[in-house]
Amino acid sequence: MSPESPSPPEPRPGHSAASNPPAAQSLRQRRFAQVAAGLVVLGALAALIWASDHITLQGERTIHTVECAGGKWEGERCTGRFVAGPRYAFRASQSRHEVIYWVRGSKAPSGKFTDCTVRNRDNWSCNVGVNQLPALTYELVDGKPTRGTAGLTMTLQPVPKWKWYAIEAGLGRAFSQAGL
Repeated sequence: MSPESPSPPEPRPGHSAASNPPAAQSLRQRRFAQVAAGLVVLGALAALIWASDHITLQGERTIHTVECAGGKWEGERCTGRFVAGPRYAFRASQSRHEVIYWVRGSKAPSGKFTDCTVRNRDNWSCNVGVNQLPALTYELVDGKPTRGTAGLTMTLQPVPKWKWYAIEAGLGRAFSQAGL
């Protein structure tokens, strides 16, 4: 008795054995890998743009802040640990010469500066009225809040969006320096 040689598998109905050669399968795998790599790069680029806060869907500027828990501020350095603070949102209108502001996630009412010079969402300055609701700042220059409180200790410090989300996720001990 001679051992029988195994026969090749039967092709699937409607397909011939030659319709799926290894070279075609390898080409499909390479194309899939290229598309997947392109999507990963595109996703990483989108995440970087989002984290930088340079593009927003609403045309607003949000200032993300941190507090120094169990310590004190020494300039932009916290001697304790960072805790995510409020996020202050500003929507500037060049045509109406006004800036609307509020604290994201808060039930506190929004406020409005009505006597403003507005170049764009990142560059504006407002004259503050006596009966004005308090705001983090009355002026943005290059997207950064300026302080009209020379000599006063700020309990909040602005940080980049990505750092705020990292601190909110519990990574506050990894940072000791605030600032934009």
